[in-house]
Amino acid sequence: MAHLRVEIIPSLSDNYCYCLIDTSSNTAALVDPADPDKALRAVTALGVTVTTILTTHHHYDHAGGNAAVANALPGIEVVGGAADRVEACTRPVRNNDIVEVGALRVRCLHTPGHTRGHMCYYTQDASGEGALFTGDALFCVGCGRVMEGTTEEMYQSIYTHLSSLPADTKVWCGHEYTEKNCQFATTVDKENPALAQRFAWVISQREQGLPTVPSTIAMELDTNPFLRCDSASIQQLCECVGQVDKTFAKLRGMKDRFRGTPLTQCVLVPRYC
Repeated sequence: MAHLRVEIIPSLSDNYCYCLIDTSSNTAALVDPADPDKALRAVTALGVTVTTILTTHHHYDHAGGNAAVANALPGIEVVGGAADRVEACTRPVRNNDIVEVGALRVRCLHTPGHTRGHMCYYTQDASGEGALFTGDALFCVGCGRVMEGTTEEMYQSIYTHLSSLPADTKVWCGHEYTEKNCQFATTVDKENPALAQRFAWVISQREQGLPTVPSTIAMELDTNPFLRCDSASIQQLCECVGQVDKTFAKLRGMKDRFRGTPLTQCVLVPRYC
């Protein structure tokens, strides 16, 4: 029976690559191995057999290591959105296509907005544990900048589709942006005690140099303003009472202009948050 395990591989300045492992067969997929040397060293240390690269989108800090990894591991499958321009892609996928990683069945979810062909990847093992790899679509306490698609597409992608997955699904996003996302969230959702508690935890994690992933769908529904657009207070702030989609669009515009305060960690300013 399939059992999943996820290992974090920090990459570049603030990216996360992930190694998705089917422990029953020791077979694995790399998600967004932007730093090929780090990714290859990690899989060697883990002792797994990589059969697949799952690419969320074509930006260099997600797909830029595909060719090097594929050259080092001949015969692996490089998966990417059919509507995207993914480096070294050997298998273009569309919404609800299935990719097998050992005994794990990974569902491809077309989530346009950040890019036209952005894909998220969802799997669930025999015990019911679920994992969702969101790239630059859904972040912890945030969502990606709308760069190639439309705000309406981003709204449908994360508010409608991703948020409907099982609440205990673990969310593995593409960047360590959570602290700045919390800074913004507290300006638009001031009275949310769950958000305040989460922000305190995030600060503690970053002060120790620890990651803030994974989240869960339930945590995002409780603390992510982009998934709380049905909140009366957020709708009032955005002057979009009764209009969830327009509230989302207004929030995304506000986030685009948000500069925040200095981060506790010395990292580059997020590029795509």
